[in-house]
Amino acid sequence: MSFAAGFREGLRDALPVMLALMPLGLVVGVAAVEVGLPIAQAIGMSYVVFAGIAQLAALQLIAAGSPAAVILVTTLLLNMRFVLYSAALAEHLRAAPAWLRAVMAFLTTDQSMALGSHRYGRFPERGAKVAYYLGVSLPIGLVWTTASTLGVLLGGGLPARLSLDFAVPLVFLTLWVVAMVRGTSPVWVAGAVAGGTAVVARPLPLNLGLLVAAFAGIAAGLWWEMRRGPAPRPGGAAVARRGDAP
Repeated sequence: MSFAAGFREGLRDALPVMLALMPLGLVVGVAAVEVGLPIAQAIGMSYVVFAGIAQLAALQLIAAGSPAAVILVTTLLLNMRFVLYSAALAEHLRAAPAWLRAVMAFLTTDQSMALGSHRYGRFPERGAKVAYYLGVSLPIGLVWTTASTLGVLLGGGLPARLSLDFAVPLVFLTLWVVAMVRGTSPVWVAGAVAGGTAVVARPLPLNLGLLVAAFAGIAAGLWWEMRRGPAPRPGGAAVARRGDAP
């Protein structure tokens, strides 16, 4: 697969996520203005932090008057998952030059990680891994920063009746649907168990229901994977090795 074809494939897979990210970016931009950040800082936050969930958490802490140390530690802990993301993606993207790996590391999001790892795991023989990841992460980054900038510029000009609270669950619901449609049986089991557990565990305090659902889904998917045994890869080892090229 050529670089251009891999990039187009990534762009195509990222389209539904990009649509879901737009309202979330608006939410973050508006929230940054509402807590009192100057326009330059509010806009720069999306370009520097580049992590929606951490940005929302930081803005909530700023609004509550929390100390700077608390804000920094909270965002650091929330973003520690990107260390795991980098480790998971390293084997697929290590052929890229160092400067490009640095760019891809900066552009890594929950959404690009989910799409990239799904594609690499299910279609290892396709190759063009670096091109695919750039096709996913560059448009997602562009949509995110553009939407959040618009949110800052619009500020309080959005009508109160336009509720954007649905944006966060919509982004992750989009990823869930994509994974379920294109996934294998362990993905289906994990998604079904996690979704059911989230509904049942919703009354738990401190929003622990989502955490319980996540662990339940992971455990169920791993159990199903071990139960069915390793699935043979199409084309054998030779094809798998060929897919290791970017």
